[in-house]
Parts: sequence; C-alpha cells; structure tokens
Amino acid sequence: MSSNFFSMLFRMKYINRWSLMRNIRHENLTEHSLEVAFIAHGLALIGKHKLKKDIDENKIAVIAMFHDIGEIITGDLPTPIKYYDDNIRKVYKEIEEKAEDRLLNFLPNYLKDNYRDIFDQKNSKIIMKYIKAADKISALIKCIDEEQQGNKDFIKAKISIEDSIESIGLPEAKIFLDEFLEGFYTTLDEQKK
Repeated sequence: MSSNFFSMLFRMKYINRWSLMRNIRHENLTEHSLEVAFIAHGLALIGKHKLKKDIDENKIAVIAMFHDIGEIITGDLPTPIKYYDDNIRKVYKEIEEKAEDRLLNFLPNYLKDNYRDIFDQKNSKIIMKYIKAADKISALIKCIDEEQQGNKDFIKAKISIEDSIESIGLPEAKIFLDEFLEGFYTTLDEQKK
C-alpha cells in the first residue's frame, strides 16, 4: 500500500504565514514549525538544566514540529480571525482536529497511533505551555526580522507578542529572551561567542 502522508507533510512549504501583514520576507509553515521545535527544545533544556524540572525535551521538540500540522489542509488562518471570539475559536479547533484526522488516515495502520499521540493537541498542559511560548517567541523573532529590514508593519505586533509571551508565565521563556534574543538584533559580522 502506498501512503501520501509524507508528501502531504512536504506541502507545508506552500503555506505562507502572516497573510494579513506586508512581509519583506515570506515565512512558510515548514520553516516556522522547525523554528518552533528549535525554540521549544531550548526552552525545555533551560527548564531541565537551569530550573531543575523533570521534562522530556525531545518529546516537546517532536510535538512542536507538528503543532500546526492541520494547516496543511486548512491553511494559516490569521490570528485576528482565529481568536476573534470563543465560537470561532471552538469551531476552528474542531476543523483543525478533522484536518489532523484526515492526515492520519493517509498513514498505514501500524503508524497511526504514534502520530495520533504527536498530533493530539490535548497533550499535557505543561508541554503545550512550552510549545505556545516557543510559537510566540518564533513570532517575536519574525517581527524583529521584519523590523530590522525596515518594515514598520510589524512594530505593533511585536509589542503585542512580547506581552503575550509574558502572560504565558513560563520562566524559561524569560530566560530564553534574556540570554538569546539580543543575537537576533545583530548582523552576522557582529555575532560573537
């Protein structure tokens, strides 16, 4: 039996994010998902080593890679629409779950349970807190990148995202921002050890 699961995954690169914003450089869902996984993994390692938390950084990274997987089918619904009110949020969540189920059905039976566990957005609240913080930090980095290139359209989004990161209440996020964010304001020649 032939499966289209991975060919569908590779369609993530066709889904552009930030569709309501003028972008100097477009960001696709593949790169966003990988960046969120990098950041989530880093946040978990900060929690594990600096804050002595018992956390599985590899599980968090894998779940983060797939956190927006349903958007392969739904596309990226802009945040102001997705979170306009509780009814839209609830309906969109149901649509995302149906999209994830559709993707699972592309898999051979022997792999479905493994991927169902990864796709399940009802994972432990702490894991989802790491992924949400990583998602917001990724968005913040996008805003910084656009601003550094002279795009003023992202200035207000940046302020809003900074507030949303703080409201998550994950100490690892603050540590990440304190220790790593400055590098995103520098050029390659300014990068130092």
